[in-house]
Amino acid sequence: MRIFEKIMKATYKKHILNFKQASGTSRGVLKTKETWFLILNAEEKKGVGECGLFRGLSIDDRPDYEDKLKWVCKHIDLGLEKLLPELIEFPSIQFGLEMAFKSLESEDLYKLFPSKFTKGEDSISINGLIWMGSERFMKQQISDKIKAGFNCIKMKIGAIDFQTEINLIKSIRNQFSSNDIEIRVDANGAFHPSEALEKLKTLSDFDLHSIEQPIRQGQIEAMASLCENTPLPIALDEELIGVFSVTKKEELLQMINPQYIILKPSLVGGFAGSDTWINLAENQKIGWWITSALESNVGLNAIAQYTYIKQSNLPQGLGTGGLFTNNFDSPLQVKNGTLQYNNLNNWKFNL
Repeated sequence: MRIFEKIMKATYKKHILNFKQASGTSRGVLKTKETWFLILNAEEKKGVGECGLFRGLSIDDRPDYEDKLKWVCKHIDLGLEKLLPELIEFPSIQFGLEMAFKSLESEDLYKLFPSKFTKGEDSISINGLIWMGSERFMKQQISDKIKAGFNCIKMKIGAIDFQTEINLIKSIRNQFSSNDIEIRVDANGAFHPSEALEKLKTLSDFDLHSIEQPIRQGQIEAMASLCENTPLPIALDEELIGVFSVTKKEELLQMINPQYIILKPSLVGGFAGSDTWINLAENQKIGWWITSALESNVGLNAIAQYTYIKQSNLPQGLGTGGLFTNNFDSPLQVKNGTLQYNNLNNWKFNL
């Protein structure tokens, strides 16, 4: 008997994560992050999944979100394979459901993809995230990340004066070459198409790894032109949100032909959705990496374990677990620019 046929109960709970420090993006300042948990119970077994809704960014940020969670709980006996297609427009619920079933079926509630990573024998190289803010605040973050052993940092740009941002990047390059510190920048769609190429040329003087989403998503022709003419590798991020069918995904990649894509499982349909994008990208020789989307440690844990088994050789975007005052204690820890799984630290997931 398959385990989902024994499920007696499915419930959901809302949780508001509070930032330790208000974090700036080109979309505004974040002080809280809403998330939802799916909890499955089958006889004496339990499964936990996180539906990482991202208000203002997720395609499933819509009024009937909680109604859909209720529907999932009511129809949980349909099982994962039948439920996922019904949730195509709710990628964060797809992810939470995949995670919950994986958790239910695992020997350990939190070890969804057992590996050298979960044994504590290997780690995942990650980028250190620099949030937007005043020049002084950003400089302090950069200094802290370098001291903490990161050799790849990612700067959010596009919210303060462009020349100030250039000066910050220049100050890093004056001290560290690209062999010492890899720099990625993320514009979150902040550049206007008419100015984007010129700004990319300016940024390219500093030997950056890449820029994420230089212009707002949905401007396919403009983005395709940028990717064709850019002096700096471009990574699509928001552009992937809300593209549901395999055909549409393939068409998007063929039309834009970016240098990289960035996968946030909560925003692109979980493990299955990420697998589809990865396969399509690799067929087209497009690079990729995986990023969390401000989930709690429960979601981050699942994303990290999935990321490890995909064996990408690029630094990943998984270092968000320490941002919140009310996160859940977990074995995840950031050390020397890597994400590690310390089995001496126990989980404390209490809602």
